[in-house]
Amino acid sequence: MQGQDGERDRHGARNGGDRSPGAPGGMPAGAPDGTSTAAPAEVPDPEPRRGRPRSAAAERAILDAVIALLEAGEPLAGLSIERIARTAGVGKATIYRRWSDKEELFVDVVRDMEPDDPPVSGTEGLADLRVMLESLRTRGLAQRSSALLHNIFAQMKSHPKLWNEYHGTVIAPRRLAMVEAVRRAVAAGELRDDLDVELIDDLFVGPMLVRTVHRPDAPLPDDLADRIITALLQGLAPAARV
Repeated sequence: MQGQDGERDRHGARNGGDRSPGAPGGMPAGAPDGTSTAAPAEVPDPEPRRGRPRSAAAERAILDAVIALLEAGEPLAGLSIERIARTAGVGKATIYRRWSDKEELFVDVVRDMEPDDPPVSGTEGLADLRVMLESLRTRGLAQRSSALLHNIFAQMKSHPKLWNEYHGTVIAPRRLAMVEAVRRAVAAGELRDDLDVELIDDLFVGPMLVRTVHRPDAPLPDDLADRIITALLQGLAPAARV
């Protein structure tokens, strides 16, 4: 769905704001379900002009409103743009100028709650791969420490459109970046050149995903990324006896 001005302004990166996963959402005062008994003051969001950035305060208010409603027990499926706009103190058009539908908005909410993707050189191979593996570990830790984030992921997987949006805009680009790091490592002679690069990528990512997703009680030590890389480089066969 498009906003009144027909524009779509997606924000791939997080927009500041101090919020740790599971932090209090700043519910508006009033009714216990999170709605205010009085109309909230609308966050200013002047009509965009050429060269003038949109209101960061309005965007922050919208993301915070969704998180506040989720913290109050609202299910993802039950959230409407109208409810979110009322809680954030903005008009619906303000939301639709940034996100074309709820799925896009919810994906940005999740990304806002997750740790930032770390910067990588884009030129290194194994070094960049290690940074991205470590990012997988820290996101696993964040999900374990936040009941809200864990609950959101569980709900997302039961909503195919939302999960597909998250997969296409978050997971797929991360996987592509890791595959490209593997390619660079192969080109630099750090990894074998006689194996499919996607298989090599799976061999690196697989153990971290098992630890973070499939074994939520498994330890995630600080050196886990290094241990995975070292084990794969050395191989699992026992050393030949002389």
